[in-house]
Amino acid sequence: MSSVQDTVADTPDSPLAAVRRYWDEHVHDWKIARHPVGSRAFFEETEAYRFEKLHYLPQQVDFAGYPGKRVLDVGCGLGNDLSRFARGGSRVVGVDLSERAVALSRENFAQRGLAGEFRVMNGEALDFPDGSFDLVYCHTVLHFTPEPARMIREIHRVLRDDGTAILMTINRRSWLFALHRLLKVKIDYLDAPVFRAYSAGEFRALLAPFSQLRLVSERFPVRTRVHGGLKARLFNTLFVDLFNALPRAWTRGLGYHLLAFARK
Repeated sequence: MSSVQDTVADTPDSPLAAVRRYWDEHVHDWKIARHPVGSRAFFEETEAYRFEKLHYLPQQVDFAGYPGKRVLDVGCGLGNDLSRFARGGSRVVGVDLSERAVALSRENFAQRGLAGEFRVMNGEALDFPDGSFDLVYCHTVLHFTPEPARMIREIHRVLRDDGTAILMTINRRSWLFALHRLLKVKIDYLDAPVFRAYSAGEFRALLAPFSQLRLVSERFPVRTRVHGGLKARLFNTLFVDLFNALPRAWTRGLGYHLLAFARK
């Protein structure tokens, strides 16, 4: 059944409208970018930087493992993650609340000669029939949306009966939140209209609609190329190496990201 009756109110002063405005302004705001926004070089450098920071992603997510399968990216941003599924042979659809994000995703695919469908859409009220997709991917989105439980129900609804969802949110009990509280280390997009963080138990509860669930903690410290000053030097030369030298059994639950692999 369609989710039309569950559509979230989107008035000019609603939280949803505030989220849309924020990402229209910030989706292309990458401090490391040196090339014009929308150029092929811009997409390549932002993708390279994202996967440098999130080097766990190709280890955990088999982007080439869904050839011929229908893949939906909820909150596609610049389309860089979705481009990896497309290069692996998936039939991809990207949706985003931000018109700017959708326009840039389309340009990204055009620059790379990739096929994909993109639509401006609220992930909390997906305009797709039940059981439309083999895989739904939703990374760096759930903690920014006004009603994440609604988005998760919609992702569950549009999955096929044997479908998989790959979902990510922010771990409140992480090394980065500890540094933020103790040393005022900056966290990107903390000023967004909505920014939530979860414990592993809270995230599991949010994913209750799914019958099977595997949750992993990821995104451990890597050196920063964006920030400067004394704190950045201490972070790069002292904290990163010391933290990563600790036995992973001690730090496994402290990753900044919680990544869920869920089956319908």
